[in-house]
Amino acid sequence: MEIRELRYFLAVAKEESISKAAEVLYATQPNLSRQMKNLEAEIGQPLFIRGSRKITLTEAGRLLKKRAEEILDLYDKTEHELYAPVTEIGGDIYIGGGESYVMGLIARAVRSVQREHPNVHIHLFSGDVAAVSEKLDKGLLDFGVFIEPADLSKYECMRLPLTDIWGVLMKKDSPLAEKEYITAEDLWDKPLIRSEHSLEKSIITDWFRKKTSELNIVGTYNLLYNASLLVREGFGYAVCLDKIIGTADSDLTFRPLFPDVISHLDIVWKKYQVFPRCSEIFLKKLQEII
Repeated sequence: MEIRELRYFLAVAKEESISKAAEVLYATQPNLSRQMKNLEAEIGQPLFIRGSRKITLTEAGRLLKKRAEEILDLYDKTEHELYAPVTEIGGDIYIGGGESYVMGLIARAVRSVQREHPNVHIHLFSGDVAAVSEKLDKGLLDFGVFIEPADLSKYECMRLPLTDIWGVLMKKDSPLAEKEYITAEDLWDKPLIRSEHSLEKSIITDWFRKKTSELNIVGTYNLLYNASLLVREGFGYAVCLDKIIGTADSDLTFRPLFPDVISHLDIVWKKYQVFPRCSEIFLKKLQEII
């Protein structure tokens, strides 16, 4: 498979039509159709289901689409880094992490770098540890910010100096809002909205002193803002980190857990990573801030 073929394939997958993809690519329809048949022959199985009105992807086609997007992202990233003028400090820094106010440290470091080097650009990816780790391992991210618990054994890492506090986001007129702290017993019979990350073996699961299957979990989330909309509608109580959702002028409030549950955060990168100059400068700036 060639890079050009992958770009052609993604165009067909997006447009769901050989003729429309040919127009976008400024290619002839017979040539593009032949390219796709050659690609299928090389792979050894069909990639498309050719309907009367549109083309859809087979299971193999969906897999190739996912991998092709990753390959082309990495190819374009590498090409940009290699062809950047050596006398000019610029380029792109790719950082992934979960929702946390501690990301403010990252923002401060990025802004400091950008003031001195205006041609540096930042690209943020929001996701849990599993999603960020996958992109790190494939070279699609330069750095990841992991919230405990996380396996750091295959990464270089630096502990960030701030911590996150776990608690419960609820409506201000909830009976539990009258309490200063929330205990596990307070939540055993309540409808809970849990982060997907915290559903796994974690400090939160241990804190509950009950199996996840024994709790009344009515929903999950990976972005707390969306979960806060469910809380606002009275759907349940969101177990979450503090300082992500502002509650000062809101009908929501946050109460910490007791005994308290605190998560440390680390910024990580692949071992033996060869960074472009802009990423090296970012890491140095972050170390200075810390």
